[in-house]
Amino acid sequence: MTLTKNNIVTAISKEIGFTKKDSVTLVESLLEIMKKTLEAGEDVLISGFGKFCIKTKNARKGRNPATGNPMTLKARKVVTFKCSGKLRQKICEA
Repeated sequence: MTLTKNNIVTAISKEIGFTKKDSVTLVESLLEIMKKTLEAGEDVLISGFGKFCIKTKNARKGRNPATGNPMTLKARKVVTFKCSGKLRQKICEA
């Protein structure tokens, strides 16, 4: 099962006792803070969970899959995630 934003909102409202409306506001605010931080080029570190980083990928040669013609892929930025040691350990134990 995939964890969705709606699942997170429901879990917060049940476990913490917030109303559904307050839970939505909380989740939306948290995600917005994370987005703004990443847009500013800063890392997002959540202790015990992991670290979101912006990495720059250089331009490279590629191939159009439909035609097979060579092409150049532009340089771009991507978001990467590296899980913490604690999370990695819990995943391996499961």
